[in-house]
This record gives sequence, C-alpha cells and structure tokens, in this order.
Amino acid sequence: MVFKDNREFIEALEKAGELVTIEQEVDWDLEAGAIVRKVCEEKAPSPLMNKIKDYPGHRYLGAPLTSHRKLALAMGLDPDSSIPEIAAEYLKRTNRSPVEPVLIEKEQAPCKENIIIGPEADLFSLPGPMVHDGDGGRYLCTWHFVVTKDPDNGDVNWGMYRQMVYDHKTMTGPLLPFSDGGKVFHGKYKPRGEAMPFATVIGPDPLSAVAASAPSPIPETKFTGMLMEQPVELVKCETVDLEVPAHAEIVIEGEILPDVSLEEGPFGEYTGYRTSPRDLRTVYRVKAITYRNDPITTISNMGVPTDEGQLLRSFTLGLEMDKLLRNQGIPITGVYMLPESTHHLVVVGVKAIYTNIATQIAQAVFGSKLGPWFHMVLVVDDKTDIYNVDEIIHALCTRCHPINGIHVYQGVGTPLYPFLSAAERKKSVGPKVLFDCTFPLDWDPFSEVPSLVSFKNVYPKEIQDKVLNNWEKYGFKPR
Repeated sequence: MVFKDNREFIEALEKAGELVTIEQEVDWDLEAGAIVRKVCEEKAPSPLMNKIKDYPGHRYLGAPLTSHRKLALAMGLDPDSSIPEIAAEYLKRTNRSPVEPVLIEKEQAPCKENIIIGPEADLFSLPGPMVHDGDGGRYLCTWHFVVTKDPDNGDVNWGMYRQMVYDHKTMTGPLLPFSDGGKVFHGKYKPRGEAMPFATVIGPDPLSAVAASAPSPIPETKFTGMLMEQPVELVKCETVDLEVPAHAEIVIEGEILPDVSLEEGPFGEYTGYRTSPRDLRTVYRVKAITYRNDPITTISNMGVPTDEGQLLRSFTLGLEMDKLLRNQGIPITGVYMLPESTHHLVVVGVKAIYTNIATQIAQAVFGSKLGPWFHMVLVVDDKTDIYNVDEIIHALCTRCHPINGIHVYQGVGTPLYPFLSAAERKKSVGPKVLFDCTFPLDWDPFSEVPSLVSFKNVYPKEIQDKVLNNWEKYGFKPR
C-alpha cells in the first residue's frame, strides 16, 4: 500500500502496534523532545501527541521511522520483513526507470487548506519544540526537507538540513558546501549575490522523507515515485517558483539570503554528541506558511542511536553504495551500514577473487559522492552475514591483521565528526580507515586458513534443518 500522506501512515502504524496516542497535554518546551528521545532509545512505538501546550489545534508525531519495522510499513511491506528483504525491495524499485511527478491544482492539495502570506506568516504560530536541553533554540524542522532549485539547469533538490527558529520571520541552520543544496547555494547563488528560493516541507509522506534522505543521483521528485511505484503529487508554492508534495502537513516558503549570517546552535546531533558550537550560519527568510487543518508537526530527536536520520541514512547510503560497487563489476555480496554506528561504519561482503580487493572497495566508496558521510569500511568474505553484528565483530577481531589489514586515508569529512579537532572541522578534513577482514588469497585453504566453527559451517545441512524445524518442539521460544 502507498501512503499519500502522514495520516494514512499513522493509521498503518497504529494497526501494526507501532503507535502510542497521547491525549494529555504535552509541553513543547523539552517534554515532547524528552518523550521522543526515550522512544528512540527504547525502540518504542511512535508517539502521536494530540494536545500541545500553547498551540490548540496542533499535534506532534515523534520518531516516525526509527525502526526497520516502521520502514517496512512505509514501503507497504509486512512489518516483520527482514532487513535483507526490505533492502531487496528498495533495490528492485530504485533500479527501474524514474517516475515523473504529477502537478495538481491548489484546490486539491491538502497542504493549501490554510494559506498565510506576508507579515502574518509567523514562525511562532507553529509549535517548534525545544528538542534537547541546551539547544540553541527551538528547532521547528527536524523531520522535514528543504526544496531548492538550480538556477541554471532547473534541477530540484530535496535535502534534510536542520533549521532553528531565530525570530518570527527567520530560521538559521548549516547548509554544508558538499551537500547537494549547499553546492548550488555556495557555488551559484551566493557568488552572484542572489537569494535562493526555498520551501521547507514538514510532515511529508514517509517515502518522500526516505527519498529526501537518500544520496541518490536521481532527482527526489522522481525517486519518490520509484519508491511509491506511482507518481508523487506536487503543488506549486505561493510565493516562490518551487513545487512541494501536495499532501504535506506544513510548508514554509521563503528565500535563503546570500549576504547575511546569523547565530545557530548548538544542537544535539546524529552522532550522539553536540559537536558544532554556536556559530554564524545560513539564514532563511520566511515569506509564506501553508498548512493542513489540525496540522501534525513531525519531530525527530537526534542523539544516541537510533533515530530516523541514522536509520535511513544508513539504509539508503548502504544501498546506493551497493549499486556503485556492482556497477563497477566488483563481486560484492551486499553492503550494510550499521545504524548504531551513526552511519559511519559500512560493512561490505565480497567474494575475494583477487588480492587487494578490499583496498579497491575502500578507494571506490571513499572517493565517491557518498564519501564525506562515513569514515570506516569493513570488508568481510562472502560467507559472513553482514547484517549480523555478532559475526561482524567476530570477523573484525579475528581476521583483521592489526598491521597488514588496517589502512588509513585522508579525505573529505563532515565537520560533525566528534573525534575531529576544531581545525579539522573548519576544513571538513576527515581521516578514513579500511579494516580488511578477508584472509590472504595465497594462504592454503586447508592448512593455513582457519576453519570457522559455527552452527551453519560445521554441521551438514540436514542436521541444521532438523534442529531448526524442531526448535520449538525442543521447548525453545520461536526464533
């Protein structure tokens, strides 16, 4: 099933036991954020908060995509689907032809039920939460995306760039130069002294959010259609030449100013730390706000894993890397980024048919567009289950030679890495490391390569099947 909006998705979450509805009043000042953070850490159902202090008629949905069960639901799959099953479906849909969006009339678009333009478009009329104690301000935009357009070729980008409310008409936030939106702003608009039109979409349908967080080279308007297996419906903005998902909860329109910077931060970030100090950052000036009746503001609470950013970035980054390596003919068996690693560790399974194949893999992914977002590559053989953390840790600790198997590189990195010095963060310099957990090919497979002692490796298949089929009869809980 395809969900056109967040509300249909909320119904699906409830049916699957992945929603808790809170009817008592919740304070936007820290209480709502604390609820969502606890949900992330406990891997609990998403909270729907129906009464927000000081904001009658507004609601919050927290942690909408913090687990693979919720991601499976968003894709219309059984919530009990395994990670490889979800990944296979994602790859199947995104290896097809792009699906063009369709433009609908304003009268058909729920996000146009309320339209406020000019002086009355007040950011404090929306319930921006104080997400973490110690944040630099109220972050209205934590589960959203920013729509921008290239002024020369018209290419549209949807990107998740955080935004803090600065005053009634202004938001601020980092727009990193190596992000797709940042490349256009810093590379084209800013040098020309021109403001860049933007539209911030809060509470999009779940697959639009997935597309906005994916590092795919395909425009997100078409990529969303591929994920949905049908066109996404868009509608024109009121004050800027941009189009947004018609079924979004809230849309904020305006311009990104080329010659002004204002203070933003600190903020609890996806790494699980506060890394960036309060500093001068990009300025968003608001011209209009449109929203649905009884709007639902979505909240993601970045912090110790796992939240939406970590889970989706890990999932989509890993699968885009899978495509990249397969397209180069490297015989990989799969790619998986551990969400718990804050998408900094990528595990690659490969059939090691030639020497230094792990080095080739590391060089390919570190040198790609995806490279700035992670710094650890761990390569294992084709017999290792890349989705099994126990097997990954075992491979790292028993097959990676501390000298010959570890290779360090220098490259581009996000300034949000907690381990970087202040000077490295300013320059976006990021060291990278490869852990080669494959045994050398010139070792004799019988006398030099150690035999793995495990259930699936040292017992005949008929014995494995017998034990698995009788597991519950033995008295064990269902697997």
